Amino acid sequence: MNENTEHKNPIHDVSAKETGRVHSFESFGTVDGPGIRFVVFLQGCQFKCLYCHNRDTWDLKGGTLYSVDDIMKKILSVKTYIKSGGLTVSGGEPLLQSRFVSHLFKAAHAEGIHTCLDTNGYHKGREGEMNASIKSAIDESDLVLLDIKHMDIEGHMELTDQPLATSLEMAEYLTEINKLMRVRFVVVPGYTHKEEIVHKLGAYLKDRKNLELVEILPFHKLGSVKWEGEGEVDPLKDVESLKKDDVQYVQDILAEYGIKSKL
Repeated sequence: MNENTEHKNPIHDVSAKETGRVHSFESFGTVDGPGIRFVVFLQGCQFKCLYCHNRDTWDLKGGTLYSVDDIMKKILSVKTYIKSGGLTVSGGEPLLQSRFVSHLFKAAHAEGIHTCLDTNGYHKGREGEMNASIKSAIDESDLVLLDIKHMDIEGHMELTDQPLATSLEMAEYLTEINKLMRVRFVVVPGYTHKEEIVHKLGAYLKDRKNLELVEILPFHKLGSVKWEGEGEVDPLKDVESLKKDDVQYVQDILAEYGIKSKL
């Protein structure tokens, strides 16, 4: 199938013309949800994570405009290869463009493609509350990857420049509606590389029936070049990367709370 192949979501459909600001694409992703996935990285993020490996996605006015139809043509050209996985929308923060995400996921579902949303939990919208388009984007997600950056209020602000409540309120909403989720937790030396933080995470997540597992991600320095590309100094340039063995204790602690996890 090529990019000019007709599909069930025709270009004259209003939703097919909905546009979003896209940073980049990955045709055969293996780390952003189950199976092999087509990954769309959207532009714009309100979090300012010190360990961000996509620093160039922060600018809300950057990226390239693509319509839902433009992206569906790309996805359908590799549909055969992503049958074990599906479509993931990441960022940046995709819920800053929730209307676009909702329409894209609806188009993917029309083609029988699994959808996955990778979010830091942004949910307030311009109105200061969860609006209809954010709820729709979540409803159209078969799986939500929720990034919980820290479990300490002050530590979270220091690490991300945003309140911890943003992510935890999203976790509560996903549990309330019984939306399948995975939690992603990056272990960062000096910030979250602490047993007491992991215990807080375990205590918070235990007994959540909608939690599939926790993905434990050791801190790495692969994104340092992105900071340089923005004319900035990587704030964690002197912090050493972690290996899986360094964070095995995280998996052990989470197991004490009955939580499945993977490294």
